[in-house]
Amino acid sequence: MTFADHFSTVAARYAACRPHYPAALVDALADRSPQGTAWDIGCGTGQLSVALADRFARVIATDPAQALLDQAPSHPRVEYRCASAEVSGLPDASIELAVAAQAAHWFDWPRFVAELERVAKPGALLALVSYGNLVVDEQVGSLMELYRDAVGPYWPKGREHVEDGYRNLALPWPAVEAPAIEMTASWARDELLGYVQTWSATVKLLEREGPAAVNALHDQLARCWPDGERRTIRWPLAIRLARR
Repeated sequence: MTFADHFSTVAARYAACRPHYPAALVDALADRSPQGTAWDIGCGTGQLSVALADRFARVIATDPAQALLDQAPSHPRVEYRCASAEVSGLPDASIELAVAAQAAHWFDWPRFVAELERVAKPGALLALVSYGNLVVDEQVGSLMELYRDAVGPYWPKGREHVEDGYRNLALPWPAVEAPAIEMTASWARDELLGYVQTWSATVKLLEREGPAAVNALHDQLARCWPDGERRTIRWPLAIRLARR
């Protein structure tokens, strides 16, 4: 199966610049699912995979982009596999937790649901996690809005699911109440710029138009954000849970 590969060309930057999920998310998932094997679907460069290994005996982390997997950190309880969400290669009824973090919007949803039904054990938990627009202080936020205007035409199909917190992805099983959790990072200005260059839309913008918009964002941020100053970046997480 072919897939829309948005990130292989920026795999190293993706690994270095994407935020990491908080321990509170891992604890929430582990406390609500049976113990055993977790499947991290569309794991990218493993931002969540290694954290899951703190609470699960085994983590199988899959992604169709080998370039991203090559950047993922090793861990004795994490097994990385190059495989799609729709054709995982996992045995029947072998998974206690299936989690897709910032990935479900890329899936062929009906085919993924069929695969999920096959590999999940009775009582297994499905978790869809996404984060949308970041929150900084008001002044920087206005500049980020300008930047989103520049990349807006380049968002690929599927971004609409992130914007609505995955609410229009039909869960295959009964819903489970999800906690309110926020992801945070303390970043300098250039770390924020590195992050926005990992957006799928920015990757396309840079390929087609060059760095002018990114350079303009740098100049805008430099006027209100001194070199070396660290600021707290926040992403409220959208979490949807369901139990088989």
